[in-house]
Amino acid sequence: MRLSGGAERFFAFMAARSMRRALRKGAASDVQTASLYTEFTPPSFAYDTRPLVCAGMKRHARIVSTLLLTVALAACGGREQSTTSTGGAPARSDKPLTIKGSDTMVILTQRLAEDYMKAHPGEVVQVNGGGTGTGVAAFINGTTDLAMASRPMKDDEKAQAKARKGADVVEHAVALDGLGVFVNTANPVQQLTIAQIRDIYQGKLTNWKDVGGPDTQIILYGRESSSGTYDYFREHVLAKGDFAPAVQTLQGTAAIINAVGRDKNGIGYGGIAYAKEARAIAVQAEGAQPVAPSEATVADGTYPLSRKLFFYYAQNAPERVTKFAQWAVTPEAQALVTKVGYFPLNTAQ
Repeated sequence: MRLSGGAERFFAFMAARSMRRALRKGAASDVQTASLYTEFTPPSFAYDTRPLVCAGMKRHARIVSTLLLTVALAACGGREQSTTSTGGAPARSDKPLTIKGSDTMVILTQRLAEDYMKAHPGEVVQVNGGGTGTGVAAFINGTTDLAMASRPMKDDEKAQAKARKGADVVEHAVALDGLGVFVNTANPVQQLTIAQIRDIYQGKLTNWKDVGGPDTQIILYGRESSSGTYDYFREHVLAKGDFAPAVQTLQGTAAIINAVGRDKNGIGYGGIAYAKEARAIAVQAEGAQPVAPSEATVADGTYPLSRKLFFYYAQNAPERVTKFAQWAVTPEAQALVTKVGYFPLNTAQ
């Protein structure tokens, strides 16, 4: 092994110093020294190769030689260790499975990922939110393996993904959800028609007394435009119309629930699993009765804002992707869907 110039100079200096110390010790012990000559002039160096008869010098020379050999072996061993895996470690995928997208689905997918990794030692699953639009864009450009979406991918998005990946996009439903319309628990309003909700979010109805509530201003909370829940609500409630400028946009359903839970005049919308600090009202479609969101009404479609939650991945995706996606619809995984607060797919069967 060839050392660098800096290392050579360092060890030459150490050798010279050890020899000088040995010489002094040998003289003090009246041990006869035949001869010693050492010259050190950085960056080059030379040693007199005549035999050294001083016992102390021999001992120090052996120490220096051992030090040099140890450093050389460590350097070689270090390089070997960096390319050799430990035989006793569990098998691990070459890369972690990366999932990104719907904030509505984050709590569900994180729970699925935790249990999946426990059941499959060595597998690593990384889950991030950001919104359906963000996840779909990351899937298209190849920075995530799997996109979470609270609305179906659009045709142009699927076309872009196919062009980039050279394969069709797989749409994989993993749960059912009722998009809830939430009010503060102190609000007496129990139900609204879709037309009333539309008028509220478009700024045509601005006081709760107009829909059977107290004489107070309605405070609007909604999702950001990159959200699949935003897209779904805009399509199915606003009939693709525009939101009123007064809507306060928040990132994530959890933030909306938190805001409505603290604001007695607030109204918001989002995934039903988040309904902890606010109350989901019954929603009435045109020509139908008011229906509250529940597992049964979402499964049979009588709740007018029922939807599926999706995973999207490429048909030619690696096994780490397809394996997790298929596991997500097993009975074991669907039981977790219920625990989180969404509804399992088998309910609809």
